[in-house]
Amino acid sequence: MLRNNWTLAEVGELFDLPFMDLVFRAHAVHRQFQTPNTVQISTLLSIKTGACPEDCAYCPQSVRFDTGLEVSELMEIEAVAARARAARTSGATRFCMGAAYRSPKQKDLRKVIAMISEVKALGLETCATLGMLTQGQAQELKTAGLDYYNHNLDTSSQYYEKIISTRTYQDRLDTLQAVRDAGINVCCGGIVGMGEEPQDRVELLHTLATLPEHPQSVPINQLVRVKGTPLADAASLDPFDFVRMIAVARILMPASHVRLSAGRAQMSDELQALCFMAGANSIFYGEKLLTTGNPNTDHDQRLFQRLKIVAEAPTHTAQSSGPASGPAPGPAPQSFPHAAGAFVAS
Repeated sequence: MLRNNWTLAEVGELFDLPFMDLVFRAHAVHRQFQTPNTVQISTLLSIKTGACPEDCAYCPQSVRFDTGLEVSELMEIEAVAARARAARTSGATRFCMGAAYRSPKQKDLRKVIAMISEVKALGLETCATLGMLTQGQAQELKTAGLDYYNHNLDTSSQYYEKIISTRTYQDRLDTLQAVRDAGINVCCGGIVGMGEEPQDRVELLHTLATLPEHPQSVPINQLVRVKGTPLADAASLDPFDFVRMIAVARILMPASHVRLSAGRAQMSDELQALCFMAGANSIFYGEKLLTTGNPNTDHDQRLFQRLKIVAEAPTHTAQSSGPASGPAPGPAPQSFPHAAGAFVAS
């Protein structure tokens, strides 16, 4: 059954399970609620890069850190549409547009809305991440046809202040509420490897799993250490701890897509395969995630062929924003295309 009443103690008990028992349980849940051996393919494009006023300690796009990042203004609508077409050719079924804002200005939001319309016309699911939203802005995006909005919690509420000081945890929760109220599907997860304690990971997943509705997409990111950011010298994360995050997320939120997100470029094929075994069923496809590296499409295709994993077929319509009442198997699978049209996000 889908539950929103998990206790903190229950989540902690899952993390404490022997590793093999946890992965076994997560895989059983995955097969009950999801289509086995299929992975959703999403593409992420930075439509406005850098000069963000926030001080997120992990982010190379903050104006407060000297990371050598080349700043770029909001892209033109046709350029975004061209990248979406290339992403579709490469096998993506969801196109995510990210802009480095604290919150979008109305003139910029109007342009993003036009981008959403162009991408929707291609038959792709649309997702955007633009920072904090007001209720009115969320409703505008819904009216434009936006399917998903990404706004990560990043970590636990206790550890959050060590990572970000320019917005509060409640600010993030308020944006998620505005998105849900507008009827847009929520994409929300976090980052591990930022120096947090195991209890912070427990509390992050507990918060996500006890929201009024489970996020329809749950990205689990491994910190990408970028020179010039405060977390550039963070200690390496134990790979098994990352798999534990995937597995517990799958058990807690069984009908959601659990996305193996940032940090894949630093993962071995064997580690990625273990993540899929533990319940990950979504990736970002393309050689760049906003500003950091990602495995190239040829590599992903070879890995998926070795594992006999296929791409989840496009749905062409967003999931219902209402609460699910039972198992939600994914759509029929499709074969991966060749990489001739491979897309590279910027």
